Amino acid sequence: MAATRPAFLGVTLAACLVGLGAAHGSGVALDPFTAVLSVLLALFAHAGGNVINDFHDRDADPLNRKRLFPYTGGSRFIQNGVLNARQIAALGYGLLCVSMIGGLWLTWASGPGLLVIGAAGLLLAWAYSAPPLYLVGRGLGELCIVAAWLLVVAGTDYVQRGAFSALPFTAGLSYALLVANLLYINQFPDHQGDAAAGKRTLVVRLGPQTAKWGYLLIALVAYGWLVGMSGTDVLPQKSGAAAITLVLSFSAARELLEHAGTPAELGPAIRRTIAAALLHGLILAGALAFA
Repeated sequence: MAATRPAFLGVTLAACLVGLGAAHGSGVALDPFTAVLSVLLALFAHAGGNVINDFHDRDADPLNRKRLFPYTGGSRFIQNGVLNARQIAALGYGLLCVSMIGGLWLTWASGPGLLVIGAAGLLLAWAYSAPPLYLVGRGLGELCIVAAWLLVVAGTDYVQRGAFSALPFTAGLSYALLVANLLYINQFPDHQGDAAAGKRTLVVRLGPQTAKWGYLLIALVAYGWLVGMSGTDVLPQKSGAAAITLVLSFSAARELLEHAGTPAELGPAIRRTIAAALLHGLILAGALAFA
């Protein structure tokens, strides 16, 4: 359980709630069994992605000597001898297989469109960390995260709705961007080790002093999108209440701008980034469900 980095799984739970809220707010009667199963399978997929990330980063993680535990630098289960690389790989890919098998049953129960969403999500979970694509090492990790968490929202909505809708994609984008900001800020403590291992994240490519502005830009796009969509009634107006979490995001941005060169000071900013994403998702889910 600890090898899956459970502290980060909350962002997937919140994404599922946004999807369920979008379906319920559209007048769909939620089915409790498929709703719970969707959440569990999404959590298995996220947990599997975390574990295979540890497996494929097993040579890079030891170089991250400035990591901020427990947020960055991986679980270190391989390096500390808790599990060996083969066991980590079996656990990670096993969790993805469980998610795939359960997803096939949900596809049978809800509709063939879920097969597309599920296949794309599992592909991203693998391609994020694994060669030859290794998206995070090519500076594409943030785009991968945005796409993956949009698929979580859309997939959870699809299971209930039985059809595609633009609403979960429109509603989920601001949340997915805030989740991407969590990945982004976590790269600052690890950037020296990542560079030494040839892992070309955005922070490595741009350098911390330039990259620090990227966090603020992502947050501005996220909140600008939410306010714009709710202000024009594309989303329920009450969903704009989720923008209150900009206080946390901008506070974290201020600390990152100040401490980008001293990543040991970024613990509070990382915690605020996690809190901003989780609270944003929960408020958004409630607004969508009951607006």
